[in-house]
Amino acid sequence: MLFCCLINISCSNRSQPAPVSELYQGKTFRDFEQQAYSAKTYQVKAGETLYSIAWYSGNDYRDLARINKIPPPYQIQPGQLLTLVELPKSILRKSNNSTGQTSKVIVNQSVDPSKKQAYGESEQNVNKDPIGSTTGQFPDRVKSWHWPTSERVSRGFSAKEQGNKGLDFSGKLGRPILAAADGKVVYTGDALRGFGKLVIIKHSDAYLTAYAHNDKILVKEQQWVTAGQKIATMGRSGTDKVKLHFEVRYKGKSINPLRFLPKR
Repeated sequence: MLFCCLINISCSNRSQPAPVSELYQGKTFRDFEQQAYSAKTYQVKAGETLYSIAWYSGNDYRDLARINKIPPPYQIQPGQLLTLVELPKSILRKSNNSTGQTSKVIVNQSVDPSKKQAYGESEQNVNKDPIGSTTGQFPDRVKSWHWPTSERVSRGFSAKEQGNKGLDFSGKLGRPILAAADGKVVYTGDALRGFGKLVIIKHSDAYLTAYAHNDKILVKEQQWVTAGQKIATMGRSGTDKVKLHFEVRYKGKSINPLRFLPKR
């Protein structure tokens, strides 16, 4: 289990960094449960941040901020009840029935129907995007998986409490790190203690992948990427040797990536 919290510090695009002490409160990623989270609401506990809750519930912290109307710098309080799932907006429309009386009909309306396309892409190209970047919606399943690097696995996954919650890859400085599947970058940053510069990508409503110890991050938050796209370069940030730590998460629960990656 790689991360317990996402934090408001980015190596390239965070304008209002929050102090590490404020975001961590002495916790590490090992302090959080490894169970998939499926509830629609969550009550904030002492020491938690919007970023940590977004990570282990499998959400984008921006979505939680928008749903709960929490402005930057995204301050939350112990005991606060957060809504994790956005319900469709509804409107009331009047219609005449056979008796001549007026009745009210509830019509579901999709959320953010006019959401802008991502990062300067033309509307025509975005509409063809298989992962739905025009609406911000994700597919029910990941279309295909791709190895995040061509380097060898140096340490495997372990489901034990103190085990390795992903795959470690040995490699050389500057080697490319690739997106494991189509998705949207929901976090880039370098303030998670012990893990250096990292990237987190959301692939569906349930699946996230994370890439740690990078040298350079080549993507921005909210950017849509495709499987196999170069997103970073391998480095030693937050560790003593060059490597990539890679995780796959299902609704916040760490899962062995070898269950998804194609055979080499």
